[in-house]
Amino acid sequence: MNHIIVTTSRGLDSLLKTEIESLCDGIECRESPGSIHFIGTLEQAYKICLWSRLANRVIWVLAEGGCDSAEELYDTAMSVDWQQHLKVNDTLSVNFHGTNRAIKNTQFGAVKIKDAIVDQFVEELDQRPSVERQFADFPIWARCHRDKVTIGVDLSGNSLHQRAYRSKTGEAPLKEHVACAMLVRSGWTENTDMPLQDIFCGSGTIAIEAAFIARNIAPGIQRAYWGFSHWLQHRADVWEAMLDDALAQQKPCTTRIIASDIDRRLIAIAKKNADQAGVFKDIQFVVGDALTAKPGVNTPGYLVSNPPYGERLGELTELIPLFSALGKQFKNAWEGWHLSILSSNRDLLRVMKLRAGKEYALNNGRLECRLVNYTLDADNVKQYGNDSAENHDFANRVKKNLKRLKSWIKQQDTNCYRIYDADLPEYNVAVDVYGDWLVVQEYAPPKTVSEDKARRRLQEVLLYLPAVTGVDPKHIVLKVRAQQKGRNQYEKLDQKDSRLTVYENGAKFGVNLTDYLDTGLFLDHRDTRQIVAQKSANKDVLNLFSYTGSVSVHAALGGAKSVTTVDMSKTYLEWAKENMRLNNIRSANAFIQADCTSWLKTHPGKYDLIFVDPPSFSNSKRMQGTFDVQRDHVSLLADAFRCLNPGGEVIFSNNRRGFKLDHEALENLGYTAITDITQQTIPEDFARNAAIHKCWVLTR
Repeated sequence: MNHIIVTTSRGLDSLLKTEIESLCDGIECRESPGSIHFIGTLEQAYKICLWSRLANRVIWVLAEGGCDSAEELYDTAMSVDWQQHLKVNDTLSVNFHGTNRAIKNTQFGAVKIKDAIVDQFVEELDQRPSVERQFADFPIWARCHRDKVTIGVDLSGNSLHQRAYRSKTGEAPLKEHVACAMLVRSGWTENTDMPLQDIFCGSGTIAIEAAFIARNIAPGIQRAYWGFSHWLQHRADVWEAMLDDALAQQKPCTTRIIASDIDRRLIAIAKKNADQAGVFKDIQFVVGDALTAKPGVNTPGYLVSNPPYGERLGELTELIPLFSALGKQFKNAWEGWHLSILSSNRDLLRVMKLRAGKEYALNNGRLECRLVNYTLDADNVKQYGNDSAENHDFANRVKKNLKRLKSWIKQQDTNCYRIYDADLPEYNVAVDVYGDWLVVQEYAPPKTVSEDKARRRLQEVLLYLPAVTGVDPKHIVLKVRAQQKGRNQYEKLDQKDSRLTVYENGAKFGVNLTDYLDTGLFLDHRDTRQIVAQKSANKDVLNLFSYTGSVSVHAALGGAKSVTTVDMSKTYLEWAKENMRLNNIRSANAFIQADCTSWLKTHPGKYDLIFVDPPSFSNSKRMQGTFDVQRDHVSLLADAFRCLNPGGEVIFSNNRRGFKLDHEALENLGYTAITDITQQTIPEDFARNAAIHKCWVLTR
């Protein structure tokens, strides 16, 4: 008898305890997070290795002792007579878990145990075993918890969820032992005579594991690598007899198991995996869309699935409409069935508008997930909770806005405009149109609104926008807009590089809808850019803090003699050059990468028109010090005045809330006229938010 530890994923502990107690009669198990402990025999340990559908590893404990220092860990490892367990010419590996104040990383802990083993062999035999990280002859497992360490031989060798039938997987594979836990929690394992269907089968894991259960196939029967094969305490006779007995217990499959997926490539992988598992004939594979899937049998059964989770924020724009449609299909076609869905996003499941039964927390790899059960009885399949866009506040407001803006949009020479801007306080987003795309910017919710409520409101926004606007959910981009300062406002959000060419008043612009907080085109400055274009004819124009050069493009198209474009960012300057190329503008243009404030102070040039739209605040590493538009605007405009030809004009804009222009100081600089043109520069689609920016014309 010996201390045996069996590990699993968090959330599966109680299931594993029940399974072990059913496999090994008469044992008493102790449950702890992610592991089960008991005193048992080697035969019982073998049986768990072969038959457990829920375990990850089976550890035969060799030593338990202190690890409050590196020396103490070394001594604990030295307490084992390693020659009783492996030969000097065997390879070994050490898989170390946990840290404490003395053992600060797992690699260090593994090295100390390895050193103890090697030193023992060198002292006694003047030879040493070698280290092999993968498929070692003797894999050692160790766990540090506070000041104690447990060291043992990993009888499983590698994780037991690796059944040896998987050739390939999809992008987010479901682990085999988690699939089994889903089948247990769904209730199907108590009713294996009932049909089982998976409409998001991916590489086939749920269906294959179900076939193993239906046919009583030991999940470890095909594994070639075991951690005990070279162990000197291994009982080969016991193991071989157990394998023979397991083969004899297999039986034919009498259960209908159906697996479908919309991706033909994944169905091909699933078929190959099922073939390698020996259960190909037991599963019916179908290429089909989950949103139109129907039961493949007349008798109700169990639908167990692992749909896409949407771990990235932007993926929700596609998944929320998908789950809404999925809920409708379940209500329409699956009455009488038991439904079990795994997701790392519980809110997505709520979009289905089904009344949930029991739900369970479990991990799939590092992802914390919930398995939620539903009984699709007559009450649950009723279309309760009116989800029609006809009766929803947000949807109605967007429709009202579109109707109001319809004639205005027809008059505009642009395909980029705003259709909603936090009109309803509870739906705190802005929605902008870019061609046949929508960009949804979620403003950070006020502290008075709970995170849960804000999240649900956002889901409703993403659910109803496709219905109201006709835009494909795949063409809806979601961003979270909080107050940005300094370098954060320039940092990348993503790497999708979703570039799109749009147009505005005779100009073309490249926008990137995904990778940055802003898209590359400030829509609220549409009318401002027109004013610049009208004032630019035959003038030398400076665009300071140019961003992606949209003002430079309009100045050039307006007939400017020359356009100088200045920004700190190389990325934005390249973007500005590309915008110029899009409009076939090739001459009399200069692009300068520099700290705009220090460059302007020392620049000797003279201009007829200067456009200045600085950030509210910046502490970019490319700047000398910081820039605050309220504090520094007089100094900035003084430098602009020095670079301005007589009769020249500065168009100065910023979006600092509460900004106050220092008229007296600017008049003292020599500006002869200061005109507030803010109202002229707020487009119709931004009329509700008249404080989105302020703008003045200053004349020398």
